[in-house]
This record gives sequence, structure tokens and C-alpha cells, in this order.
Amino acid sequence: MNEKYFLTIDQGTSATKAILFDNKGQLVNRCDTVHRQYYPNPGWVEHDPVEIYDKTLEAIRLVMDQSDISDHDLYCISISNQRETAVVWDKTTGIPICPAIVWQCNRAEKICKDIVDQGKAELIRRKTGLVLSPYFSAAKVSWILKNVEGAKEKANRGDLLFGNIDSWLIWNLTGGKVHATDFSNASRTQLFNLFDLTWDPELLSIFGIPESMMPEVISSDQVFGQTEGVFSHPIPVAGVLGDSHAAFFGQCCFCKGMAKSTFGTGSSVMMNIGNEPITTHGGVVTSIGYARNNEVTYVLEGNINCTGATIKWLVDDLELIQNARESGEIAARVPDNQGVYLVPAFVGLSAPYWDSDARAAILNLTRGSKKAHVVRAAEESIAYQIKDITENMLSEASVDLQEVRVDGGPTRDDFLMQFLSDMLEVPVIRSKTEELSATGAMYMGGLALGIWNCYEDLESMRQVEKSFISQMSDDLRQKNYEGWKRAVAKVLTNRS
Repeated sequence: MNEKYFLTIDQGTSATKAILFDNKGQLVNRCDTVHRQYYPNPGWVEHDPVEIYDKTLEAIRLVMDQSDISDHDLYCISISNQRETAVVWDKTTGIPICPAIVWQCNRAEKICKDIVDQGKAELIRRKTGLVLSPYFSAAKVSWILKNVEGAKEKANRGDLLFGNIDSWLIWNLTGGKVHATDFSNASRTQLFNLFDLTWDPELLSIFGIPESMMPEVISSDQVFGQTEGVFSHPIPVAGVLGDSHAAFFGQCCFCKGMAKSTFGTGSSVMMNIGNEPITTHGGVVTSIGYARNNEVTYVLEGNINCTGATIKWLVDDLELIQNARESGEIAARVPDNQGVYLVPAFVGLSAPYWDSDARAAILNLTRGSKKAHVVRAAEESIAYQIKDITENMLSEASVDLQEVRVDGGPTRDDFLMQFLSDMLEVPVIRSKTEELSATGAMYMGGLALGIWNCYEDLESMRQVEKSFISQMSDDLRQKNYEGWKRAVAKVLTNRS
């Protein structure tokens, strides 16, 4: 009997990956296809949904041809996707009525401002766990219905469908038979009630979106449907999660107080808070981490604008170092930061400060400050920002932080990972597994088909590359962090 494989689609902001895993959860092969980015106006970002689906099929063909396997060798197709990117398409023809509005796009800013002026922002935050923002899908769909000719009328007749990228892929893979999403993606639309676990009629009314447009919400570990016209025979579509949630599940953060941090240009921090949602004070947001067997696990999430981007700034703009790999090595050449702090507010400060007008600053330079002190301050700023978020999470949720599981390119920096553990006072665990978003979706697909039956099965496949244990004294930790807080306070009070 031939070995069988899991095929995961990891659809991201700039590219689509098709990834094959074996039945032990190990990565076998990966192929990427790139799609175009469109910037028709300042602050606008668009994708072509048809191109994304075509590139998805291309990636599937490539990875299967390169791996010399047939569709008879597949268990299922699972999906991990860029979140908040909104697609609206015609229910009959399946053709999008306009380009997809990408999560980065801010064209719906005025819609959000009008809702604030109506006094509805706090209501939205209480119901969805999310701060009102054009970042989320709801305002994007509202913009489409207001600005695309004939869209509002067609929507009111029940002729239009909305979905994030996961729903768009599911619809196309199943030949237009299934219009669905999972709980994690639904929770990022700003239309889903975290307490009732339904599309909220009041929220839909505020944004002017008919409920007939909305996808069915299904647990991530279910079979969403069967492919049609993609392979020689139907393949189950099973295991669907938003990308950050999929990485969280791939890191096996199944217990309350467990957290993951994904490092890239920026960073996402997500912590398990159990089976009950909480309403935060706005420093971090509440989302649904995942749903299995219709049981929902909630998370707190905070996003940081500049982490890897800060090191890239040292390389490309200041030209202090030749490449990012040098950063941790140079930082380690000095015993401390000599009081130097870098607050990397290049595009403002995100969670938990949410100040878009803040600007970056290097503070406390003296004649004795060296390149290594500035580099070290940049490295340390990443850990301080994550500590800011986790401190906020712990105060909101009243839980104990157990450990932080990390992934992404910057985690290869041992200095940074050790300093992060020192500041958080918990183990920082670096994963050996690549493609954790795809891994999490694949795990859900395996659960859906009964290949695995429990969390212990998934834990047994998790591979740890290295663990970092806190070594810093309490006094030094407090001194370092108080210096950071003073630096941030100066940036917040001395805006131009």
C-alpha cells in the first residue's frame, strides 16, 4: 500500500505555499507561487482573488509533480490563510465583484470614524473582542457595498457572498457547493459575537451587511466539503484555520497560559485563556484560537509592528551591520546596554499602546556608547515589546504564563531568545518544525479524518530545537524593564 500524505495550502499575503506532510506529520515537500500586489491609491492594498485561486492550483500541481505522488495518495486538503482580507463574489457566477481588499488596506477608515461618531465603537469591542479598525473585514465589506456600483442592491437580493480567503478557496475547491469558514477566521471579521458564537445581527446592521452574505461557521477539525473538478476524484477539504491561529495550534498551545510568538517583520503574540471569552480594556484583543468538536478555545492576541524590521533597519538603512545574523553576536559583545534604549516606533507603537503618532527614538546615548550598544538596544527592544504584551495579557486574563513557544526566522538569534526568556521569566521554546501555520491546519485535518484522536497524539510529533531558561536576577530584570518603560514614556509624551 502506498504511503498517504496531507496536502496543506498556506495562502499568505504575498505567496501561496502547497506543502506535503507524511502521516507522521513530517514535512515532505513545499512549492511556492507568488501573486501580485496592487496599490491603486495611497494606503490601499488589493489582491486579485482569481489569481490567488489559480496560483493555489499551480502550487498544488507543482508540489505533487515534484513529489511524484497522485491524488489517490492524499488524505485531504487543509487550509491556512491570511486573515481579514475580504472577498465579495457573485453567488451565481462565482466571479468577484471587485479586487480583494487586503488586511493592510486602510480605505475603510472613514467608515470606522463614522461608527465612532455614532457611539457604537465600544459596543463592537464588547461583542467581538476587537478594537474598531479598518484592519478587520467588516469595514472592508461595508466599503465594497457602498462603493461598488450595484453591490448594495445585489447584496440585498441575496446575490452576493462574502468570505475571507479561506472561504474563497473552499468555495472554489468544492465547485461552489460550500460557503463556509472556521471559528478562528470568523472571529477576525468584527461581525462575529464571541459570546453567542453567531453572526451578530446588530453588528451586521451597523456595517450595513445582509446576513445572507455570510458563510456558515464550522469547527476547524471538520470536513468542510469535497473537492470538485480539481482532482480525478473528490478529496476532503478538512482542517481550516487563520494563519496565526494555525501556528498557535501547530505549536500545541493546548493549555491555559501557554503562549506562542511568531517572529517576522513584526510579531504576533497569542496566549491561551481557556474556554471563556473576556472583554479586555483594549491593550490586546480577544479572538477565538481554534474550535475542536464545537468546543471553542479563546486567546488574547497582541501584534507588534517592528521586530525583524528593526534589525533590517540596522542592516539596510543605518548600515551598522552587514546582515541580520550578525545582530545577536554583536549585541553579546557588551555586557549590557549601558543605559541605551531604542523604541522602534517607526510606524507608531502597536499593542498595548496603540499610538500611531509615536515616532522612533534612541535614548541615553553618551560619548561612550558604541555600535554594539545600539545593536543590543535594538535586539532588546524586541523582547521588551513582547513583555509589554504578555504583561497586559496576564493582567487582563488573571492567568499564569507557562512558557512561550516561538517560530520564525529571528528566533535563530540565540542572544534574543535568551534575553526574551530572561525578561519573561519563563522558558522560551524554539521549534524545530518549519511551516507551523501549515502544520496546525494539517493537524486539524488529521483530527477531522480520525488519523489522530487527541492532543497527546499531536504533542508526540512536536519537535523542539532548543529551550532557553531565564538566568537573569530579579533586580537586573526590573532595572532593565523600568528603563524601557521610561524610554517609551518619553516617546509617547514627546511626539512631533
